[in-house]
Amino acid sequence: MTEDLDKDGLPRLPALTGPAVAESLPGLARVAGSAALHTAGWGVRTTTRNWLRVGKAVTNRDEAALLIRDVTSYVGALGEVARQVSGGVPVATALMRAGESLGGAERREPIAAPVVDGKVTASRPQTLRERGNDLLAKSRDVWSQDDRHPAFDRILDELAPDEARILVMLLRNGPQPSVDVRTGGPIGVVSSQLIAPGLNMVGPRAGLRYLEQVPSYLNNLFRLGLVWFSREPVHDHMEYQVLEAQPDVLSALHSVKFAKVVRRSIHLTPFGEEFCKLALVDEATAQSDALPEHEAPPDMEG
Repeated sequence: MTEDLDKDGLPRLPALTGPAVAESLPGLARVAGSAALHTAGWGVRTTTRNWLRVGKAVTNRDEAALLIRDVTSYVGALGEVARQVSGGVPVATALMRAGESLGGAERREPIAAPVVDGKVTASRPQTLRERGNDLLAKSRDVWSQDDRHPAFDRILDELAPDEARILVMLLRNGPQPSVDVRTGGPIGVVSSQLIAPGLNMVGPRAGLRYLEQVPSYLNNLFRLGLVWFSREPVHDHMEYQVLEAQPDVLSALHSVKFAKVVRRSIHLTPFGEEFCKLALVDEATAQSDALPEHEAPPDMEG
Protein backbone atom coordinates (compact mmCIF):
# COMPACT_ATOMS: atom_id res chain seq x y z
CA MET A 1 0.00 0.00 0.00
CA THR A 2 2.84 2.44 0.75
CA GLU A 3 4.08 2.05 -2.82
CA ASP A 4 0.90 3.79 -4.02
CA LEU A 5 1.54 6.90 -1.86
CA ASP A 6 3.92 9.78 -2.49
CA LYS A 7 6.17 11.41 0.10
CA ASP A 8 3.28 13.60 1.32
CA GLY A 9 1.06 10.58 1.98
CA LEU A 10 -1.23 11.33 -1.00
CA PRO A 11 -2.20 8.87 -3.78
CA ARG A 12 0.19 8.98 -6.71
CA LEU A 13 -1.23 10.44 -9.93
CA PRO A 14 -0.91 8.50 -13.18
CA ALA A 15 1.51 9.86 -15.77
CA LEU A 16 0.23 13.09 -17.36
CA THR A 17 1.35 12.10 -20.83
CA GLY A 18 0.77 9.14 -23.10
CA PRO A 19 -2.27 6.92 -23.75
CA ALA A 20 -3.07 6.57 -20.03
CA VAL A 21 -4.12 10.22 -19.83
CA ALA A 22 -7.50 9.77 -21.48
CA GLU A 23 -8.33 6.75 -19.32
CA SER A 24 -7.31 8.63 -16.18
CA LEU A 25 -9.54 11.66 -16.75
CA PRO A 26 -12.46 10.48 -14.55
CA GLY A 27 -10.10 9.76 -11.66
CA LEU A 28 -8.37 13.09 -12.09
CA ALA A 29 -11.71 14.85 -12.07
CA ARG A 30 -12.66 13.18 -8.77
CA VAL A 31 -9.48 14.49 -7.22
CA ALA A 32 -10.16 17.96 -8.62
CA GLY A 33 -13.76 17.89 -7.40
CA SER A 34 -12.70 16.77 -3.93
CA ALA A 35 -10.09 19.52 -3.72
CA ALA A 36 -12.55 22.14 -4.86
CA LEU A 37 -15.28 21.00 -2.46
CA HIS A 38 -13.05 21.07 0.62
CA THR A 39 -11.11 24.24 -0.17
CA ALA A 40 -12.21 27.69 1.04
CA GLY A 41 -13.56 29.88 -1.72
CA TRP A 42 -14.86 26.97 -3.82
CA GLY A 43 -18.55 26.09 -3.83
CA VAL A 44 -20.93 23.63 -5.36
CA ARG A 45 -21.21 25.60 -8.58
CA THR A 46 -17.45 25.39 -9.21
CA THR A 47 -17.45 21.64 -8.52
CA THR A 48 -20.32 21.14 -10.96
CA ARG A 49 -18.43 23.11 -13.58
CA ASN A 50 -15.45 20.78 -13.12
CA TRP A 51 -17.62 17.73 -13.83
CA LEU A 52 -18.97 19.38 -16.98
CA ARG A 53 -15.40 19.98 -18.08
CA VAL A 54 -14.69 16.26 -17.75
CA GLY A 55 -17.47 15.49 -20.22
CA LYS A 56 -16.09 18.01 -22.67
CA ALA A 57 -12.51 16.77 -22.21
CA VAL A 58 -13.48 13.31 -23.49
CA THR A 59 -13.83 14.68 -27.03
CA ASN A 60 -11.72 17.84 -26.92
CA ARG A 61 -7.93 17.48 -26.73
CA ASP A 62 -7.33 21.10 -25.70
CA GLU A 63 -9.88 20.88 -22.90
CA ALA A 64 -8.32 17.62 -21.72
CA ALA A 65 -4.87 19.22 -21.54
CA LEU A 66 -6.22 22.22 -19.65
CA LEU A 67 -8.15 19.99 -17.24
CA ILE A 68 -5.08 17.88 -16.49
CA ARG A 69 -3.03 21.01 -15.81
CA ASP A 70 -5.68 22.34 -13.43
CA VAL A 71 -5.98 18.98 -11.64
CA THR A 72 -2.23 19.02 -11.10
CA SER A 73 -2.62 22.40 -9.42
CA TYR A 74 -5.44 21.06 -7.21
CA VAL A 75 -3.45 18.03 -6.06
CA GLY A 76 -0.38 20.18 -5.46
CA ALA A 77 -2.53 22.43 -3.29
CA LEU A 78 -3.68 19.41 -1.24
CA GLY A 79 -0.08 18.35 -0.71
CA GLU A 80 0.78 21.88 0.43
CA VAL A 81 -2.12 21.80 2.92
CA ALA A 82 -0.81 18.53 4.34
CA ARG A 83 2.71 19.93 4.69
CA GLN A 84 1.53 23.12 6.38
CA VAL A 85 -0.72 21.30 8.85
CA SER A 86 2.08 18.89 9.77
CA GLY A 87 4.30 21.95 10.37
CA GLY A 88 1.87 23.43 12.90
CA VAL A 89 -0.16 25.77 10.64
CA PRO A 90 -3.87 25.82 11.61
CA VAL A 91 -6.07 23.85 9.23
CA ALA A 92 -8.29 26.86 8.44
CA THR A 93 -5.27 28.98 7.53
CA ALA A 94 -3.80 26.25 5.32
CA LEU A 95 -7.12 25.78 3.51
CA MET A 96 -7.47 29.53 2.98
CA ARG A 97 -4.03 29.73 1.39
CA ALA A 98 -4.80 26.75 -0.83
CA GLY A 99 -8.09 28.35 -1.85
CA GLU A 100 -6.30 31.51 -2.95
CA SER A 101 -3.88 29.39 -4.98
CA LEU A 102 -6.67 27.42 -6.64
CA GLY A 103 -8.60 30.62 -7.34
CA GLY A 104 -5.64 31.94 -9.26
CA ALA A 105 -5.52 28.72 -11.29
CA GLU A 106 -9.22 29.00 -12.11
CA ARG A 107 -8.82 32.56 -13.37
CA ARG A 108 -6.09 31.55 -15.79
CA GLU A 109 -6.74 32.71 -19.36
CA PRO A 110 -8.07 30.00 -21.70
CA ILE A 111 -5.90 28.47 -24.37
CA ALA A 112 -5.74 30.64 -27.47
CA ALA A 113 -8.01 29.43 -30.24
CA PRO A 114 -6.02 27.77 -33.02
CA VAL A 115 -6.46 28.96 -36.58
CA VAL A 116 -6.17 26.49 -39.46
CA ASP A 117 -6.18 27.65 -43.10
CA GLY A 118 -7.47 31.04 -42.05
CA LYS A 119 -10.47 29.60 -40.17
CA VAL A 120 -11.02 29.67 -36.43
CA THR A 121 -11.33 26.12 -35.09
CA ALA A 122 -12.22 26.91 -31.46
CA SER A 123 -14.96 28.94 -29.79
CA ARG A 124 -13.36 32.39 -30.15
CA PRO A 125 -15.89 34.74 -31.77
CA GLN A 126 -15.03 35.64 -35.34
CA THR A 127 -14.21 39.21 -36.21
CA LEU A 128 -16.28 41.11 -38.76
CA ARG A 129 -13.46 40.74 -41.28
CA GLU A 130 -13.35 36.94 -40.78
CA ARG A 131 -17.12 36.67 -41.16
CA GLY A 132 -16.97 38.82 -44.28
CA ASN A 133 -14.25 36.63 -45.79
CA ASP A 134 -16.31 33.51 -45.05
CA LEU A 135 -19.34 35.09 -46.72
CA LEU A 136 -17.35 35.94 -49.85
CA ALA A 137 -15.90 32.43 -49.92
CA LYS A 138 -19.43 30.99 -49.89
CA SER A 139 -20.40 33.33 -52.73
CA ARG A 140 -17.66 31.74 -54.87
CA ASP A 141 -18.88 28.20 -54.14
CA VAL A 142 -20.56 27.28 -57.45
CA TRP A 143 -21.66 23.90 -56.04
CA SER A 144 -23.68 25.33 -53.16
CA GLN A 145 -27.41 24.51 -53.37
CA ASP A 146 -28.53 26.64 -50.41
CA ASP A 147 -30.59 29.43 -51.99
CA ARG A 148 -32.51 30.29 -48.83
CA HIS A 149 -31.96 33.78 -47.44
CA PRO A 150 -30.31 33.57 -43.99
CA ALA A 151 -32.82 36.09 -42.59
CA PHE A 152 -35.74 33.68 -43.09
CA ASP A 153 -34.96 31.69 -39.93
CA ARG A 154 -34.88 34.86 -37.84
CA ILE A 155 -38.11 36.14 -39.41
CA LEU A 156 -40.00 32.99 -38.40
CA ASP A 157 -39.05 33.69 -34.79
CA GLU A 158 -40.48 37.22 -35.06
CA LEU A 159 -43.87 36.35 -36.56
CA ALA A 160 -47.15 35.86 -34.71
CA PRO A 161 -49.41 33.03 -35.93
CA ASP A 162 -51.96 35.57 -37.22
CA GLU A 163 -49.21 37.31 -39.19
CA ALA A 164 -48.38 34.04 -40.94
CA ARG A 165 -52.04 33.76 -41.95
CA ILE A 166 -51.94 37.29 -43.38
CA LEU A 167 -48.91 36.42 -45.52
CA VAL A 168 -50.50 33.24 -46.88
CA MET A 169 -53.73 35.12 -47.67
CA LEU A 170 -51.81 37.82 -49.55
CA LEU A 171 -49.89 35.20 -51.51
CA ARG A 172 -53.00 33.28 -52.54
CA ASN A 173 -55.52 36.14 -52.90
CA GLY A 174 -53.26 38.88 -54.18
CA PRO A 175 -53.04 42.57 -53.17
CA GLN A 176 -55.69 43.72 -50.71
CA PRO A 177 -57.68 46.98 -50.86
CA SER A 178 -57.14 49.60 -48.21
CA VAL A 179 -58.66 53.06 -47.77
CA ASP A 180 -57.86 56.28 -45.97
CA VAL A 181 -60.74 58.47 -44.82
CA ARG A 182 -59.96 62.18 -45.02
CA THR A 183 -61.88 65.42 -44.69
CA GLY A 184 -63.47 66.56 -47.96
CA GLY A 185 -65.73 69.25 -49.30
CA PRO A 186 -64.58 72.73 -50.29
CA ILE A 187 -62.22 72.99 -47.31
CA GLY A 188 -60.79 69.55 -48.04
CA VAL A 189 -59.63 70.70 -51.45
CA VAL A 190 -57.30 73.22 -49.81
CA SER A 191 -56.36 71.37 -46.62
CA SER A 192 -57.49 67.76 -46.16
CA GLN A 193 -56.99 66.14 -42.79
CA LEU A 194 -56.57 62.40 -42.19
CA ILE A 195 -59.41 60.90 -40.16
CA ALA A 196 -58.80 57.13 -40.36
CA PRO A 197 -55.78 55.61 -42.18
CA GLY A 198 -55.33 52.18 -43.67
CA LEU A 199 -58.79 50.68 -43.14
CA ASN A 200 -58.96 47.20 -44.68
CA MET A 201 -60.52 43.73 -44.50
CA VAL A 202 -57.28 41.79 -44.01
CA GLY A 203 -58.37 40.41 -40.62
CA PRO A 204 -61.66 38.77 -41.68
CA ARG A 205 -60.31 37.58 -45.02
CA ALA A 206 -57.30 35.89 -43.39
CA GLY A 207 -59.43 34.42 -40.59
CA LEU A 208 -57.39 36.05 -37.83
CA ARG A 209 -57.99 35.33 -34.17
CA TYR A 210 -57.20 38.83 -32.91
CA LEU A 211 -58.80 41.26 -35.35
CA GLU A 212 -57.97 44.30 -33.22
CA GLN A 213 -54.25 43.57 -33.70
CA VAL A 214 -54.32 43.97 -37.51
CA PRO A 215 -52.60 47.41 -37.50
CA SER A 216 -49.79 46.04 -35.29
CA TYR A 217 -49.49 42.93 -37.45
CA LEU A 218 -49.15 44.97 -40.63
CA ASN A 219 -46.60 47.28 -39.00
CA ASN A 220 -44.47 44.30 -38.01
CA LEU A 221 -44.71 42.72 -41.46
CA PHE A 222 -43.65 46.05 -42.99
CA ARG A 223 -40.75 46.27 -40.52
CA LEU A 224 -39.57 42.82 -41.60
CA GLY A 225 -39.70 43.84 -45.26
CA LEU A 226 -42.48 41.36 -46.14
CA VAL A 227 -45.27 43.77 -47.12
CA TRP A 228 -45.52 47.33 -48.41
CA PHE A 229 -48.32 49.88 -48.69
CA SER A 230 -49.04 51.28 -52.12
CA ARG A 231 -50.74 54.60 -52.84
CA GLU A 232 -52.35 52.98 -55.88
CA PRO A 233 -55.64 51.03 -55.78
CA VAL A 234 -56.00 47.36 -56.70
CA HIS A 235 -57.04 46.70 -60.30
CA ASP A 236 -60.49 45.38 -59.40
CA HIS A 237 -62.37 48.43 -58.11
CA MET A 238 -65.32 46.23 -57.09
CA GLU A 239 -63.19 45.23 -54.10
CA TYR A 240 -63.65 48.70 -52.64
CA GLN A 241 -67.44 48.56 -52.69
CA VAL A 242 -67.40 45.82 -50.07
CA LEU A 243 -64.69 47.53 -48.01
CA GLU A 244 -66.35 50.95 -48.03
CA ALA A 245 -69.55 49.37 -46.68
CA GLN A 246 -67.79 48.08 -43.55
CA PRO A 247 -68.84 49.58 -40.17
CA ASP A 248 -65.43 51.11 -39.36
CA VAL A 249 -65.27 52.90 -42.73
CA LEU A 250 -68.86 54.16 -42.44
CA SER A 251 -68.18 55.35 -38.89
CA ALA A 252 -65.16 57.36 -40.06
CA LEU A 253 -67.13 58.83 -42.97
CA HIS A 254 -69.97 59.94 -40.68
CA SER A 255 -67.65 61.44 -38.07
CA VAL A 256 -67.31 64.72 -40.01
CA LYS A 257 -69.66 66.78 -42.20
CA PHE A 258 -67.59 66.34 -45.34
CA ALA A 259 -65.43 63.26 -45.89
CA LYS A 260 -63.79 61.48 -48.76
CA VAL A 261 -62.23 58.06 -49.34
CA VAL A 262 -58.72 57.64 -50.75
CA ARG A 263 -58.11 54.17 -52.16
CA ARG A 264 -54.85 52.37 -51.41
CA SER A 265 -53.59 48.76 -51.50
CA ILE A 266 -51.44 46.31 -49.54
CA HIS A 267 -48.87 44.12 -51.34
CA LEU A 268 -46.27 41.49 -50.63
CA THR A 269 -42.72 42.58 -51.42
CA PRO A 270 -40.65 40.27 -53.68
CA PHE A 271 -38.76 39.31 -50.53
CA GLY A 272 -42.07 38.52 -48.81
CA GLU A 273 -43.25 36.40 -51.75
CA GLU A 274 -40.06 34.34 -51.66
CA PHE A 275 -40.37 33.90 -47.91
CA CYS A 276 -43.98 32.68 -48.18
CA LYS A 277 -43.17 30.20 -50.93
CA LEU A 278 -40.24 28.71 -49.02
CA ALA A 279 -41.60 28.75 -45.49
CA LEU A 280 -45.40 28.95 -45.36
CA VAL A 281 -46.96 27.00 -48.26
CA ASP A 282 -46.42 23.60 -49.77
CA GLU A 283 -44.24 23.10 -52.82
CA ALA A 284 -47.18 22.67 -55.22
CA THR A 285 -48.69 25.99 -54.15
CA ALA A 286 -45.33 27.74 -54.33
CA GLN A 287 -44.80 26.62 -57.93
CA SER A 288 -48.33 27.35 -59.09
CA ASP A 289 -48.65 29.76 -62.02
CA ALA A 290 -52.11 30.77 -60.79
CA LEU A 291 -50.81 32.82 -57.86
CA PRO A 292 -51.76 36.51 -58.17
CA GLU A 293 -49.02 39.01 -58.93
CA HIS A 294 -47.96 41.73 -56.52
CA GLU A 295 -46.43 45.01 -57.59
CA ALA A 296 -42.90 45.81 -56.46
CA PRO A 297 -42.31 48.90 -54.31
CA PRO A 298 -41.51 52.02 -56.39
CA ASP A 299 -37.83 52.09 -55.41
CA MET A 300 -37.44 48.51 -56.72
CA GLU A 301 -39.07 49.00 -60.11
CA GLY A 302 -36.78 48.99 -63.11
